[in-house]
Amino acid sequence: MNKRPSILIVDDEVSNIEILSAVLEEDHDIYFATSGDEAITTARAALPDLILLDVLMPGTDGYEVCAALKADPLLADVPVIFTTALGDQEAEVKGLTLGAIDYITKPISPIVVRARVRNHLEMKRMRDDLATLAVTDALTGLGNRRRLEQALNIETARLALGGGTLSVIILDIDFFKRFNDLYGHTAGDRCLTMVAAALNRAVHHASDLTIRYGGEEFACVLPETEHEHAMDIAHGIRERVEALSIPHSGSDVAATVSVSIGVATAVCVPGATPEAWVKAADAELYKAKAAGRNSVSGRTFQAVVDESRPLSSTG
Repeated sequence: MNKRPSILIVDDEVSNIEILSAVLEEDHDIYFATSGDEAITTARAALPDLILLDVLMPGTDGYEVCAALKADPLLADVPVIFTTALGDQEAEVKGLTLGAIDYITKPISPIVVRARVRNHLEMKRMRDDLATLAVTDALTGLGNRRRLEQALNIETARLALGGGTLSVIILDIDFFKRFNDLYGHTAGDRCLTMVAAALNRAVHHASDLTIRYGGEEFACVLPETEHEHAMDIAHGIRERVEALSIPHSGSDVAATVSVSIGVATAVCVPGATPEAWVKAADAELYKAKAAGRNSVSGRTFQAVVDESRPLSSTG
């Protein structure tokens, strides 16, 4: 069943929130906030599909909230519609310049609100579909290298808010070039898709991400996963690939296709370089290869702040 779109309604007048909720709650999951600061906190926690944002609020106003949302890598792509009693063109231009996609004037018209929300959610869905295609590996259906970079940027920023742990797994099919030379590229592609399927079966959380990192190299991004559990997952991946029993007469370590795996885990801190996880996991992968392949090597490391990297607004 498809997940219902979620909408965050931000207004310092509770009566306005109640009116908008009554108009939209039948087809959408509704979150609400009554101040600018609460809006930013709620948006980060809920990751809504669309935000209806009042302009005139005490303290942090709607313009400031919109600017903060658009500067936040977790929320920058969430469409914002301003709701305001202001009718002047200058106010609309300011909001659109900050990244809002539309304006709804008060008092609201239920028909107009439903139509604009529906249209913008549909446009977001189409953009999301196109974005998914751009970060998907065509052969295996897993994410591609671009998706890996995207996920690491988002997850390290998100987890840094609460000092959460991130684990990354990098794995490589042992002697895959020899496999292609012996059995041909069609068999090689079939091998890659079978390994990808085994990788997907080994991870269980909705937030976990599987990636085809390179030609015969794969990766897993495991948010909020401690090192011991990440190592268990890595051993499970190795065993699942072994259980595929894909013949590989060119391998020096087994009669069937096998994988070498590196695992790296660290607590996320604001300003840490996301690439550090891949670098650490890659180093462990080489240790696994040096130890004879068809094995797992892993470690924890301390993520350090990159002083040259600007802190994200999520901090």
